[in-house]
Amino acid sequence: MNDTLSTFHFADIWEAVSDRVAERVALVCDGVELTYAELEARANRVANVLWARGVRPGDHVGIHLLNGPEYVESLLGCFKIRAVPINVNYRYVADELGYLFTDARVRAIVTSAELADRVVDTRRRMRDGGGEGVEVDAGIVTVLVTGDGPASGAEGQESYEEVLAVSSPGRDFLADIGERSDRDHYVIYTGGSTGMPKGVVWLQRDAFFACIGGGDPMRLSGPVDQPAELLDRIIEFDFCAFPVAPMMHAAAQWTSMSWWFCGAKVVLTPKSFDPVAVWRTVADQKVSTLIVVGDAMARPLLDAWDEAGPFDTSSLFAMASGGAPLTAALKDRLHEILPGAMITDGFGSSETGAQGAHRMQPGETSGGATRFMPLDDKTAVLSAEGRRVAPGSGEVGRVSLSGHVPLEYYRQPAKTAETFVEVDGVRWVMTGDLATVDEDGTIRLRGRSSQVINTGGEKVHPEEVEAALKSHPSVYDAVVVGVPHERFGEQVCAVVAPSKGTEVTLEELADHARTAVAGYKVPRALVVVERVERSPAGKPDYRWARELATGRVASGAGDTPTS
Repeated sequence: MNDTLSTFHFADIWEAVSDRVAERVALVCDGVELTYAELEARANRVANVLWARGVRPGDHVGIHLLNGPEYVESLLGCFKIRAVPINVNYRYVADELGYLFTDARVRAIVTSAELADRVVDTRRRMRDGGGEGVEVDAGIVTVLVTGDGPASGAEGQESYEEVLAVSSPGRDFLADIGERSDRDHYVIYTGGSTGMPKGVVWLQRDAFFACIGGGDPMRLSGPVDQPAELLDRIIEFDFCAFPVAPMMHAAAQWTSMSWWFCGAKVVLTPKSFDPVAVWRTVADQKVSTLIVVGDAMARPLLDAWDEAGPFDTSSLFAMASGGAPLTAALKDRLHEILPGAMITDGFGSSETGAQGAHRMQPGETSGGATRFMPLDDKTAVLSAEGRRVAPGSGEVGRVSLSGHVPLEYYRQPAKTAETFVEVDGVRWVMTGDLATVDEDGTIRLRGRSSQVINTGGEKVHPEEVEAALKSHPSVYDAVVVGVPHERFGEQVCAVVAPSKGTEVTLEELADHARTAVAGYKVPRALVVVERVERSPAGKPDYRWARELATGRVASGAGDTPTS
């Protein structure tokens, strides 16, 4: 039993807490309920399996799963042997998977039966050298498949449950893995502001404070100073956290770990998002805090409330959004149906962790602005010269963070240099968000400095979608922009100039794009033009395209789906 705690290593913290609260329920998902002791034993089995197959400290393991106990078991199992779990978007098609597996240098993959065919196809393409930037499949020692799927041994696959059944539930690996350190790495892949995903590399110590709350999940009492203090932060009351987003997203991982590290129960929603099921789970599990991703989840939840509610939400202490802000109208509506709950918009990114929040107390109105109060003085708005923007000045700068910041983007030095900069001896993460600072220190967001489209919390880079569209024979030129969408904040819109003598339809282009990019990146609206406006240097005029597309789609003149 681990009664002492001397590092901020994720596995050390998990083991110390799980030893203390072994009989408490740790995880509920899809009818499965695991106590801390049961989850600990299964995570140990995963760790022992990976170690036996040659995964070593620092190796990357791709987790290509929808929500389920296996995701959590694999995540913890990797931490235990000092390996690095890599979040893999389950929506990715073969080309995208091939890029990610290559870029991340994955040594093992945990996937599910319903996704395994995609992994098989991806590995075949990798071995054949297919896809730009995709290398030959080398170094992948095993693929563990959960659920009922291909027979063990097919394309190097093994049955997850079969290998766990004969693996030890103990911490047998501890004798071999070397000394754990909170300088071991934690990597989270993000679409960010580039076409293909990039891995944000954190030291676990920095991620613990910046991303996971530093022992203060609600950001109310302040972070701990020493690891041993975490054992005094274990809660002695019932608390249930319900992150609705999939565990492949940073927000769900961070929220879940922050509550596990203090002995709470975490509920995960299986597979696809079902708003009615979410409300029923809130009632059945007596959820204390519900975490969503912007309007993309909040609006369907409100629709479900109006159509099938009301539901029992008497247990809810707070509802929070991370990954995308809630619109003012939705915040106000949420306060109407949840009068006793605090509504919180969290602000941050994979590169910064949690930087701040805007909390609406019961009875307060949103004020119609996207704003947040920084958690501490490590968050600032910097001018182009690198100085702090004066509160109340109205000057626009870039939201930035110092202190606990990532090391780099994995294997991408040029992008690292652009984002992680040193100013007067202080290292800063320079985000793509423009903002002003109110006199009271509130940061008021003005927009993004890049062209990235944020659709329901998913980041879409226009150039990637443009490349997919331009490969269609009827597309002469194309530019992709985000236009306002009631539910998702933004939707992907293609502004297309057809080839001479041809016609294009949204359905045709969407079907074509879907073969090259994930479904959430596929255009949901189409505006046809004679010519795409470009600068003398050949760069697309995104401002022109966005204004044109927004007007056309709003007026109904764009080609949009009926459903």
